Amino acid sequence: MAPAAIIDEVKKSNLRGRGGAGFPTGLKWSFVPKDNPKPKYLTVNADESEPGTFKDRYILSLDPHMMLEGIAIAAYALGVHTCYIYMRGEFKHPAQRTQAAIQEAYAAGIFGKTLLGRDYELNCYLVRGAGAYICGEETALLESLEGKKGWPRLKPPFPAVVGLFGSPTVINNVETLSNVPHIFARGADWYSKLGTDKSGGTRLVCLSGTVNRPGVYEIPLQTTVSELIFGDKYGQGLPAGRSVKAVIPGGSSAPVLSPNELDVALEFEALRLKQTMAGSGGVIVMDDTSCMVRCLWRVARFYAEESCGQCTPCREGTPWQTRLLRKIEEGRGEMADIEMLSHVASSIAPYPPMGLGNTICALGDAAALPTHSFLMRFRAEFEAHIHEKRCPFGDKPWGAFGDWS
Repeated sequence: MAPAAIIDEVKKSNLRGRGGAGFPTGLKWSFVPKDNPKPKYLTVNADESEPGTFKDRYILSLDPHMMLEGIAIAAYALGVHTCYIYMRGEFKHPAQRTQAAIQEAYAAGIFGKTLLGRDYELNCYLVRGAGAYICGEETALLESLEGKKGWPRLKPPFPAVVGLFGSPTVINNVETLSNVPHIFARGADWYSKLGTDKSGGTRLVCLSGTVNRPGVYEIPLQTTVSELIFGDKYGQGLPAGRSVKAVIPGGSSAPVLSPNELDVALEFEALRLKQTMAGSGGVIVMDDTSCMVRCLWRVARFYAEESCGQCTPCREGTPWQTRLLRKIEEGRGEMADIEMLSHVASSIAPYPPMGLGNTICALGDAAALPTHSFLMRFRAEFEAHIHEKRCPFGDKPWGAFGDWS
């Protein structure tokens, strides 16, 4: 199959990125300029760091060859001769498994001087990051690969035109590339029919929190949040006597859902209508003993610690969120603190998201959107902390988020 035909087949499959944004994969591949004399690069984003998300680690630990096959197909289609897999520094076992798989791929003739017998050289390298969440942002990842500080770049220019070492670069997520071999094994029509009109295939989700059967599940895109939590094939409900209080449907940056919103499908468009997102696929369940102020405080602290500090709204706003939430949680809050918290979040990123935040990258949005949604759906609980001058849930465990300190 010719390179252009491969890209057309991926477009036809309706495969969308599985890293968070859900951008159509074939369309992204088509953005790479054909007449640029510079070398082209393919970079795999294996820097999975979003709280509540562990699906890419699962693939890399159990079947890295599936991703490597996707790399080979994508590289040939794009005219790429060098691929870099950028992996989170804490992923020791996945890194060992992936490096072994790369060596096996060289031995099998997939990588090296001749790609499966073709006169086409393809080399693949595994690069370990240092554990910075910000390097999951595609341009910060490129900066880190180049040996620089992992700061996101201004866009445009986009990586497809000016990426790694100033050359055209495609950046795909681990799960995204792992879908590619299945498209060519069974056809784009088969793959697209597994999903919806706008998104083909199935997807992996990570179910955690207060459920009887947490884990990684491959689900049809029509699967609802409720089916994932309570279905016999999936979460099998909550422990006896517990009920759902809130659900984060797409990793810690996704706006929270209340119990009466769980019939929404875990699909890009359906979740967008609920003013949340499919994100990285991390579904976090919080039960009726969870303190919403405490949970949001933990989320806010994560983003404050992981902000790179380049943009003022994020650098200054995320610590302010953390301080205000701690004050409310410890019973020292005032009603004005809730308004200030909302104001700070709006200064970082508006809600509902309009596609134009106030920061260079989406970490600002990731830090602000949970605050907006928790205040919108659970404001009464924030007010109860202030009126009672204590946390109504006492010194109970941290619930779905654990004690991250």
